[in-house]
Amino acid sequence: MQKNEKLTALLAPTVNDLGYELVGVAYHPNSVNALLRVYIDKEGGVNLDDCMAVNRQVSAVLDVEDPIASKYTLEISSPGLDRPLFSLSDFEKFIGKQVKIRLTRPIERQRNFKGRIQSVAEERIVLAVEKSTKAQDSEQLAEQALHFNDIESARLVPEFD
Repeated sequence: MQKNEKLTALLAPTVNDLGYELVGVAYHPNSVNALLRVYIDKEGGVNLDDCMAVNRQVSAVLDVEDPIASKYTLEISSPGLDRPLFSLSDFEKFIGKQVKIRLTRPIERQRNFKGRIQSVAEERIVLAVEKSTKAQDSEQLAEQALHFNDIESARLVPEFD
C-alpha cells in the first residue's frame, strides 16, 4: 500500500465522523519539510472554519499514530475548481467533465492528456481528446483509453459557460 493510501485509510474515519468527505490525501516528500495536503469537501463547500476544525482532529490522529517519520506541514484544503481526482469513483462521478491527466509513463511518447471523460470501466478511463490532423490542419475528437494504475495525477479543468 502506498503512503497516500495508508494516510487515506488512517484519516478517513476521523474526517467522515466530523461530517466531511475525505476527497483525497497528497503527500509530497521533501528533504527540508514535506507537505501533507488533505482535501475535504461537504455539501455546499467548505470554508476556513471547516478546515481549522478538521486540522485540529487530524493533527491529533497524526500525533498519536505518527505515520510520517520526517518533519512535515499539514494543510487541510477544499478540492477547489480544479479538483484533483484520486479514485475510480471520482472519475465516474465526473463523467462528461474536462480533465487533465499525467501518466507515470508515456503512451505513444505522450504523458499528458487533456480531454472529456467518456466512460469508466474495469479500471480504464476513456477520454475524448483532440487530435490534430495534418491533412486538414484541424482538430478531431478521438478516444484515448488510460489504465487507472498508470495515472500519476488527474485534475478537473474548470469550465465557465
